[in-house]
Amino acid sequence: MLIEVDFNSDEAIYVQLQNQIIMGIATEMIKEGDTLPSVRRLADNIGINMHTVNKAYSILKQEGFIQLDRRRGAVIAIDVDKARALLKLEGQLRILLAKGCCKNITREEVHTLVDEIFDEYGKGKTE
Repeated sequence: MLIEVDFNSDEAIYVQLQNQIIMGIATEMIKEGDTLPSVRRLADNIGINMHTVNKAYSILKQEGFIQLDRRRGAVIAIDVDKARALLKLEGQLRILLAKGCCKNITREEVHTLVDEIFDEYGKGKTE
């Protein structure tokens, strides 16, 4: 997986790293059990501080996307606590939908957008 950082972005570099790893998991470019590059190697490849990579990995661990193993390093291991994930998603969606309402984005436009995004991840099928 290729990670690209936009040094001109207003978004913090560690957040960009987190988001790209999560997107990699969602698009199945990275799968359960895959290992991520070591903190040092990823920092060197991108040209950033090791502490930035470490922060991204630590937050990914807290959020249940990776496990840190002394021998293997950062390993993709999804914590499937769906109830907790739904609560967090609800909080984030409330803010995003409020912003959309302020910009006169309709319910139908949001539904269409959500469907398109889910289809990109191959998980758009309803259960």
